[in-house]
Amino acid sequence: MIMPRGQPLLLPVNPVFMGVSLMAALALNLLPLGRVVWMPDLLMLLLAFWGVHQPQRMGLGLAFVLGLCMDVQHSALLGQHALAYSLLMFAALTASRRLLWFSTPVQALQMLPLFFIAHAVSLLVRLASGGVFPGWSMLIAPVIEALLWPLISGLLLAPQRRAPDSDENRPL
Repeated sequence: MIMPRGQPLLLPVNPVFMGVSLMAALALNLLPLGRVVWMPDLLMLLLAFWGVHQPQRMGLGLAFVLGLCMDVQHSALLGQHALAYSLLMFAALTASRRLLWFSTPVQALQMLPLFFIAHAVSLLVRLASGGVFPGWSMLIAPVIEALLWPLISGLLLAPQRRAPDSDENRPL
């Protein structure tokens, strides 16, 4: 793939770093923080991020399994989060080649509808199974996730931006 002008070449991502970041997001989602409906789903955000930036290493199966973990933790209908995460991962994998051509804020704007759809799928499954409507404040969560996209992008791509060998004679 030809890189757009002005973007630095990135080092390959460490698979252990990907796994640790996903497990940290899962651990943060599992904390009993008095879950309110407008809180962003950090695991969903990181799954989408790695699906866009590393489509060859991420898959629908991982998104499904992590969704099942979230279903068990939230005592939700088994498959509610798994379906939402799998659909989001499919959309991220499909759009990854196109999204990488844009700047990070534009990527966040383009990810916003995908986050809305993932939350809407989860809500529809909840309502179809007899759950109650959590209120309109749940529309804030996808917006917060889109606002966190540039921050997450900067943090998770930072290890790939470092020089492979620090050498005074080699500027790359």
